[in-house]
Amino acid sequence: MAILIDETSRVITQGITGKTGQFHTRNCLDYALGRETFVAGVTPGKGGQHLEGIPVFDSVVEAREATGANVSVIYVPPPFAAAAIDEAVDAGIKTVICITEGVPVKDMVRTRCRMEGSDSLLVGPNCPGVITPGKIKIGIMPGYIHTPGRIGVMSRSGTLTYEVVDQLTKLGMGQSTCVGIGGDPVNGLKHLDVMKLFNDDPDTDAVVMCGEIGGTDEEMCAEWIGEYMKKPVAAFIAGVTAPPGKRMGHAGAIIAGGSGSAKDKIDALEAAGVTVTANPAEIGAAMVQAIEA
Repeated sequence: MAILIDETSRVITQGITGKTGQFHTRNCLDYALGRETFVAGVTPGKGGQHLEGIPVFDSVVEAREATGANVSVIYVPPPFAAAAIDEAVDAGIKTVICITEGVPVKDMVRTRCRMEGSDSLLVGPNCPGVITPGKIKIGIMPGYIHTPGRIGVMSRSGTLTYEVVDQLTKLGMGQSTCVGIGGDPVNGLKHLDVMKLFNDDPDTDAVVMCGEIGGTDEEMCAEWIGEYMKKPVAAFIAGVTAPPGKRMGHAGAIIAGGSGSAKDKIDALEAAGVTVTANPAEIGAAMVQAIEA
């Protein structure tokens, strides 16, 4: 078992005929069960074409009706990415993963409002995607560093996700599912949402959580962990010092009103019993420590 995606997933690539969509879809096809799980592509006006044997449709509705797809991954350019999310949600796609970086905030505000009351789950935008090692890869992460196992991973940063996975793999700790939630200020699943999924997953024994300065998502997750989490958690918060009025890193990494600092998040996590490290090179060791505690 895994969270969000597994061998039963049937995936559509929106923007499959673009350079980025083609490149990453081919990589996903070559990973584990990719050729069984990727079933369709969507590019308006390109219906009837094929990529690596995958049929291309003009709309998500057509692709879903023809293939029974339940997951969509989006590589559509930023000005059109929010509309692509809307299309997938309106078509009844259960899990929508938006890789696109630079989606206008106002577009995402509107899209998030439109999603209220729907059954769809959104991962991203501006994220590396989701992978269940040994089964299915949906996104841009390097599949070869992942190993099947029982440690869940979630992170706002794509490159930090890869660093965590590499450390875990070298320590002999495989991963159940790795989720890059993205660093934009307006996105889909938050730390708390993913933590709840891992807590309920019988094949996940422990979780690594990586956050960043800005917002209060990590603090909210820490409060829930302290009360409800049944599994060990290790964490790292990326703290970037920026001059007043400036921002560095992800668009979501903005400290406002005296809250959202790395210290705020670390204090909240430690109070919840989470093993926190200040050194990104020691995240794997922190996971070992959390499990042994």
